[in-house]
Amino acid sequence: MIEVVASMARGPVFLAGELMECLITFTNPMSHLSTSASCEMLAWASAQIHCQFHASENRVALPAQGNKQDVQAESNTVLIPNRGERGQCVLDTPPKILFCDLRLDPGESKTYSYSEIVPVDGPPSFRGQAVKYVYKLTIGCQRVNSPIKLLRVPFRVLVLQGMPEPPFPPDEEVSPSNPFLEEEEASRRDARPLERALDMLMVTTSRRCAHMFNITNVRGKVAKFCIFKTVYRLGEDIVGTFNFSEGDIPCLQYSVSLQNEEEIQQHYQRRPGQVISVTGHGRHMESCLHTASSHFSLPIPLNVTPGFSTDIVMLRWRLHFEFVTAREPMEPPTVLQNQSEVTVWAGAEHVDVDTFSWDLPIKVLPTNPALASYMSHFSGTNSIHI
Repeated sequence: MIEVVASMARGPVFLAGELMECLITFTNPMSHLSTSASCEMLAWASAQIHCQFHASENRVALPAQGNKQDVQAESNTVLIPNRGERGQCVLDTPPKILFCDLRLDPGESKTYSYSEIVPVDGPPSFRGQAVKYVYKLTIGCQRVNSPIKLLRVPFRVLVLQGMPEPPFPPDEEVSPSNPFLEEEEASRRDARPLERALDMLMVTTSRRCAHMFNITNVRGKVAKFCIFKTVYRLGEDIVGTFNFSEGDIPCLQYSVSLQNEEEIQQHYQRRPGQVISVTGHGRHMESCLHTASSHFSLPIPLNVTPGFSTDIVMLRWRLHFEFVTAREPMEPPTVLQNQSEVTVWAGAEHVDVDTFSWDLPIKVLPTNPALASYMSHFSGTNSIHI
């Protein structure tokens, strides 16, 4: 028996275009003191990345794949990284051979390093109501005259889409230049795409400019809403303020929800005019009668998928507002200046109200993959016994 353990060095979350590194250890767990201990051998082992796509048949109409099949697809001695997986493989990297003819004595272990650039032309990891994109690192191992065994390590991929144009020329440094760096170190710094992408992401999501909105209904003005930006990173807090003192209509209650919209592209919709799937990721509700101002704070979870678009699906983000307003003016409680007794104000038992909603589109971009790894449900480590 041989134990195979695969462990990703930096965590299970990666940015598209980043170098992924994984340490794969092969161990003969039998002690050399055991009477049944013997030498173990493997013919070969290889590793590769693949992305598995699955769609709901009730919501997505995929084109027919045809009847073409690999004549050796049913053979257990053929390396098929997505064997036994649901859906179809939409992206894979060329397999890399880790070794050939490995021999392990009792108690001996050997570790191999696998590295690969996460493809930039693939979709992000996503588990929606109609579509799923799942990334896995698959390690194939085979003994002589035995079927291939597969070890899969799932991981998450973040893709930068929808970034605004940079406010500086492409050849300009994002971070301040250091004149004390040697030329070799400076050129090495320019070759790190992850750091440059994260610097660009930080610059894009750090810009602040007050966006003011007048909240109105058919009866008049309700409030003024202010938000300082509409582009966020995963893990950030969305903060907004309301000013009800400038309103003509009393607002009794408001709620704000963070939602994403999963829309199937028109050519792949099962039915014309198909309803867009909406998923909520947090809600703030507050009663605000006779309140001059109010604010809310909604955190963006680290485990959600930033906005993206493929040929099949589009994911957008929005803030969904709901307001409850009174149809008639409501007088606030009056308190006399020299009043010594405690006064209790009771609200009206019956109030005629109107309700209305409003959606504010926002952009949600990725964050540092090392930060997202702390909240990932993937461990980045898996094992198998051969």
